[in-house]
Amino acid sequence: MTRKAYRSGLLAGALAVSAAAATAQEAQPRASSSLAQATIPTAADSRAAETERQMRVEERTVLTHGLWAIPLIPKVQIPSQAVLGAGYIAGIPRLGVPALLETDASLGVSYIANLRNDGATALPSATAMGATWNADLIRRGGAMIAGEARAKGFNVLLGGGINLMRDPRNGRTFEYFGEDPLHSGLLGGAAIAGVQSQHVMSTVKHFALNAQETGRHLVDGRIADDALRMSDLLAFELAIERGQPGAVMCAYNRVNGAPACGSDYLLNRVLKQDWGYPGFVMSDWGSVDAVDFALAGLDQQSGAQIDKQVFFGKPLAAAAARDPAYAARVADMNRRILRSIYALGLDANPPVKQPIDFAANGEVARAVEDAGIVLLHNPKALLPLSKDVRSIVVVGGYADAGVLSGGGSTQVQPEGGPAVSLPMGGEGLLAKYNNQTYHGTAPLAAIRAIAPRAKVTFVDGRYPAEAAAAAKAADVAIVFATQWMAEGADVPDLSLPNGQDALIATVAGANPKTVVVLETGGPVLMPWRDRTGAVLEAWYGGARGGDAIAATLFGDVNPSGRLPITFPASVDQLPRPALPYAGMVDRDFAAGFAAGTRYPIDYDIEGADVGYRWFARKKLTPLFPFGFGLSYTSFDHGPMTLMGGERPRATVSIRNTGARAGSEVAQLYLVSTPAGPTRRLAGFAKVAVQPGATETATIPIEPRLLAQSSGGRWTMPAGRYGFALGRSATDLGPVVTVDLPARQWR
Repeated sequence: MTRKAYRSGLLAGALAVSAAAATAQEAQPRASSSLAQATIPTAADSRAAETERQMRVEERTVLTHGLWAIPLIPKVQIPSQAVLGAGYIAGIPRLGVPALLETDASLGVSYIANLRNDGATALPSATAMGATWNADLIRRGGAMIAGEARAKGFNVLLGGGINLMRDPRNGRTFEYFGEDPLHSGLLGGAAIAGVQSQHVMSTVKHFALNAQETGRHLVDGRIADDALRMSDLLAFELAIERGQPGAVMCAYNRVNGAPACGSDYLLNRVLKQDWGYPGFVMSDWGSVDAVDFALAGLDQQSGAQIDKQVFFGKPLAAAAARDPAYAARVADMNRRILRSIYALGLDANPPVKQPIDFAANGEVARAVEDAGIVLLHNPKALLPLSKDVRSIVVVGGYADAGVLSGGGSTQVQPEGGPAVSLPMGGEGLLAKYNNQTYHGTAPLAAIRAIAPRAKVTFVDGRYPAEAAAAAKAADVAIVFATQWMAEGADVPDLSLPNGQDALIATVAGANPKTVVVLETGGPVLMPWRDRTGAVLEAWYGGARGGDAIAATLFGDVNPSGRLPITFPASVDQLPRPALPYAGMVDRDFAAGFAAGTRYPIDYDIEGADVGYRWFARKKLTPLFPFGFGLSYTSFDHGPMTLMGGERPRATVSIRNTGARAGSEVAQLYLVSTPAGPTRRLAGFAKVAVQPGATETATIPIEPRLLAQSSGGRWTMPAGRYGFALGRSATDLGPVVTVDLPARQWR
């Protein structure tokens, strides 16, 4: 395509978008649109159009850019009305348009290096939330975070992270729900809906293919359109439908050659045209390279002072003054931002600073961790531990102080700051921003409280021989093992750092009644697994993590978490055994960029077959499969019934055959279509069942999981479809088939 043709297309597209916005009251939703409900004209559309028409020339770029609201950037004046945090976008008081006061992130109101001298309630990591398989609980968590954001003066939460785990070494794995588009989309949508129920705008991020942190500003994800729409984009599509976020945050990386924040394909074609998304797109901080990102569909430049230039200020105004395409785009940009403000009532419900009930909010965090802990290994029923145990040695993981949290923009700390803060290197005022921190309740104290008759000792684990000697003298050893992950850096492999694998092996060799509690951001290898008595995956446990871990160890809580991600048996099982561009640092990428180098990553290797689907395609046996998790009770699955029609669904009876109350996750997998065998999660339901009782689980089937994407359309051929109920992606019950009619839709 010539540059002239490309520019003509952009002009036509921009004018069409502007015209559509101007006639919103008359427009009708496309019957084929998956976001038809969101595109129905509303009062917010009418108000946005009217306010935009009243804007003066000098007001037209007020909402299109903002600053990073921290007083550490030279020559940047923070307005007095801003709240120190992630961002500030000025309002237009003359028109009653409020400022946008932004805070990170998905797991709680961020610490921002303690610049505000306050704290907040930390939810467990998103992987822990994903392990709950419980949308209602995730919605409660989102509402809790938003309530604290409002109490601190914010009206925008930069949450809603739902990128799929294409590589478990991604430093931001802990910020995302998992590897499956249906699972991530439904839970992500619930989190967004919870946030926005409090008149706080949520984003959904990072759009799209933010699958690693190494070279995140320059790596270029290469993948076919159809494979992308059936995987990462489907997660976003579902989350946007369910949560209707006010904003989409684009990613740092490139996608098929174009920067994600300047991708006409992602922002104009997929998001706004094909999906009919009515909100606005904000950039990630420091990801805008030119004013023409506006023509590619970007609506707002975030943290503009750390870009090369405030492109969406004077340069955008100048472009709009001379070029109709830019003028149309500026009008559309403002209407989209205003629509989200009005739709969420940000103008009518301003945040009010007030005290926070940390005790009540801590209970929400505790409920999430209770439901998210996964029992991975318990061959001889060592767990739950008896409260009459005489002696316990607790080893490592700073279990005497708190639980680990992930680093970067999602970092949350309680009132009073972290329990432990370990410098990770670096210089400057923001160096401590990247400290490895522990917070919340201490597992050691919680264990002592729940088993008061036991002699409980603590060994820090620095010397395996010392820990082994203490373990040999105790009835039970509990080793806390940690893997810290953070924004901006990937982990080099899936081992436990600092010699912890050797520590666990040594302790387990001294005492076979060794329980390992993992506090990790994602999957790790377990060369010591078969020498241990039990393994719990506790993720990053949040504000009440220590209490939840102790309650699970002793059976006050029956573990009901199921893995939202596959744990590989080795990195050789991954689509890319070597992390792309591992070992390169920022200056290497910068030098390569200056020389015109591109840094492609071939995601077509796995295409839409992310995670468990890759393992199924390659017939690989993982260490632990997607959907796996043990319980202190047992469940029988009755015969499954399938219903067809426009809204297909499955029903199955689940009987608790054990002596404890527990919850089971009924996972429905599509295993065959008229085109042949496949493996896709098509629906799920979590049900609580009392001992001896039977409950019926109804599982809606998402039609897009039965279809193939082609050219932006979904096509489902007529024929026989096979489903199986699973306890995990590899442990499937009998196949049940149903004949379904052909369907096609956008």
